[in-house]
Order: sequence, then structure tokens, then C-alpha cells
Amino acid sequence: MKKGIHPESKDATITCACGSAFDTHSVAGSYHIEICSQCHPFFTGKAKLMDTAGRVERFNKKYNRS
Repeated sequence: MKKGIHPESKDATITCACGSAFDTHSVAGSYHIEICSQCHPFFTGKAKLMDTAGRVERFNKKYNRS
């Protein structure tokens, strides 16, 4: 590698709003995030599909599906 052209990589801690923290390397340093894999509904398995105002029923009725 050529010297002097690559940015300085330093230890960083990424802290989530839920309190979870990850240690990594970054050129930007430490920073805070709003959501991570520990609290995101997709990764925690708490994701729910919500049928707002009967949209599924209207779709099924419109296309004659049972």
C-alpha cells in the first residue's frame, strides 16, 4: 500500500438509542444511531403486519378472491 493516501482508521464505538454498543473501526470515530439489529422489529421477530382499514378485504373483494 502507498503511504499517506489512506485515511487513518481508529477504534470506534457505535451506540444505539436502545443502549446497545458495538466496537469497530472507523475513520469517522464514535457515533450514535437510532436503531440497530438488537432493537429493530425485523431482527427481533416482533414485526407485525397490520391491515389498516380493511385493505386486504377490499383487495380480495375487488379481485374476487376467497
